[in-house]
Amino acid sequence: MADFAISKEEAETRGRYFTVVDGMEGELTFSKMGETAVIADHTGVPETLAGRGIGKALVEAMIEDARNMGFKIMPLCPFVRRQYAHHPEWKDTMM
Repeated sequence: MADFAISKEEAETRGRYFTVVDGMEGELTFSKMGETAVIADHTGVPETLAGRGIGKALVEAMIEDARNMGFKIMPLCPFVRRQYAHHPEWKDTMM
């Protein structure tokens, strides 16, 4: 898998993980449910970047933060749900 520089932006109730590849942005947005949980609500990657592992890298960044910061993830986004189905080792981070 390719490595992407993933950044994170947060506001009081929402946030996102994002990366810029070839001048285009991919993102995974989330809503905060207090201090202990977030809802992964949308993953968007431009079609021209599809298949390069960008969406998975965004989910992996969220998983890493969940483990390091002690929060759980509710995978509302269909892409995030599919990634969880393919990675049972992430089960500890799911709500």
